[in-house]
Amino acid sequence: MKSKNFLYVSILASAVFSSCQQKQKPDPAQADTVAVETGEKVDLPAPFATKSATTFCKVIGWPKGKTPTAPAGYKVSLYAEELNNPRNIYVASNGDVFAALATTEAKALAKAKSALSGKTKSQNMGESPNTIVIFRDTNGDGVVDNKGLFLAGLNQPFGMAAVGRWFYVANTDGLWRYPYTLGDTRITKPGQRVLKLPAGGYNNHWTRNLLVSKDSTKLYITVGSGSNVAEHGIANEARRANILVVNLDGSDEKIYASGLRNPVGVGFQPGTNTIWTAVNERDELGDDLVPDYLTGVKEGGFYGWPYAYFGQHEDPRRKGERTDLVKKTLIPDVPLGSHTASLGLAFYDGDKFGAKYKNAAFIGQHGSWNRSKLVGYKVVAIPFSNGKPGKPEDFLTGFIANAAKNEVYGRPVGVAVAKDGALLVADDSGNKIWRVSAN
Repeated sequence: MKSKNFLYVSILASAVFSSCQQKQKPDPAQADTVAVETGEKVDLPAPFATKSATTFCKVIGWPKGKTPTAPAGYKVSLYAEELNNPRNIYVASNGDVFAALATTEAKALAKAKSALSGKTKSQNMGESPNTIVIFRDTNGDGVVDNKGLFLAGLNQPFGMAAVGRWFYVANTDGLWRYPYTLGDTRITKPGQRVLKLPAGGYNNHWTRNLLVSKDSTKLYITVGSGSNVAEHGIANEARRANILVVNLDGSDEKIYASGLRNPVGVGFQPGTNTIWTAVNERDELGDDLVPDYLTGVKEGGFYGWPYAYFGQHEDPRRKGERTDLVKKTLIPDVPLGSHTASLGLAFYDGDKFGAKYKNAAFIGQHGSWNRSKLVGYKVVAIPFSNGKPGKPEDFLTGFIANAAKNEVYGRPVGVAVAKDGALLVADDSGNKIWRVSAN
């Protein structure tokens, strides 16, 4: 009983501390309107214009035969089911599809807090499966013919990439590579860690994604922050909130871009050498701050975290600390809505979706928790014209079952374009992968 009382006291103390941080009064002068690359003007309310809400969704699962909803002219089918938290998808050059199965692993205190807050009903939690599974469509009909375990014994894997004779995996704590020949369906030989990475992170910031350079000589690695807004000290954020770049053997690490709070989705805009990334912005400034975003990444660019947000808007919790960095903060290109948890990114380089979606960016929005009403929980498309992004449009919806009850069927996250031109969408909490094809 004594240990249980201590646990609840600890949880209460944590809640009180968080509440005290949020009792700041809004300054109307800090509201602003920002013009962005899409031609939109984004209204940014003052910090704390609304209180910081906690509204976790409740995942109820998909009824038999029900699917998400795509636009007219597109068909949604079940690609794979009965998976254990499929978080990310990678498609090899021969068409093999790989899914990284991993989830947040909470310690005892965090588990208890999650149970009290309702967080445990919003996602799969517990022991991470830490595996990669492979799917193969042998006759090109869009249906999986062979499925199997590809790689096991990992540590919260996310990013995957096949380069030459190696299959790379970005675990939460390091970059690993394994002997691989294109077409292999199982890896059993031991791998080697070529780079150690800072493990874990705030909420779901354990993900580490990978992007192979155009000349296949380097790897870009996304690493999210270890906190919301460096509340544990900036010294604890070394190598975090960055896109790193290394040689294939893990050597010569450099910071490609910084100030990116939680960059997850990453890819090259088709026909260019420009890297784009989907970034999760910070919490606890109110319902409509700060917008998550998609942006083209400038080498050496600084994007604000933790000192500024959405351009040169100083975070009041870091006021006066680094005005030099606030002044150099870049404005991101495409706002994706505050607290939408925009995670997955895939540029459509196929030829089956028509002119409208040619080279479009598809974003998997995992959905909100730090907002009074649910937002996200869908896949949006951002059309590109003459290399410029347009406004985000809903593409795959229907994940929210009952908004009034905060119930959802599942939560989209990783997205990828299959070799046959279909869009694959990982639904981690629904334990499925969806396939969207043109009729």
